[in-house]
Amino acid sequence: MALCHRQRDQTERRVRAAIDRLLAGQIPPGGACDVKTPAREAGISRASLYRTWSHLKGEFEKRRAAVWAAGQQPDQREVRIARLRDLNQPLTQLEERHRLLLSVSCLSWPPRTMSSSGSAASLGRGPG
Repeated sequence: MALCHRQRDQTERRVRAAIDRLLAGQIPPGGACDVKTPAREAGISRASLYRTWSHLKGEFEKRRAAVWAAGQQPDQREVRIARLRDLNQPLTQLEERHRLLLSVSCLSWPPRTMSSSGSAASLGRGPG
């Protein structure tokens, strides 16, 4: 069923308003600064946004890229994720170095074993 002109205008206004809110940082609960959210907020399916309103989807993606290029991030969850990723990177590198040191130390200093007599002298602990 085709939409009448008035319904199309109303839907387009709802999608544009949702896009404006998202890019202003007004992310609804359970939403994100992605293509799904303006569709959901406007009351249309994501598939409809891709098929019928593809020009609005493209506009949203261009505007979002411009906002990100300007150093802004409307979705604060993404900011937190990036910050935690940055904080985690040195820890991951430390863990990798630690693992490497352990593997090298195990190769350099293999554990001594007792001889068949089982004496401490055979372990290099003095006369026995």
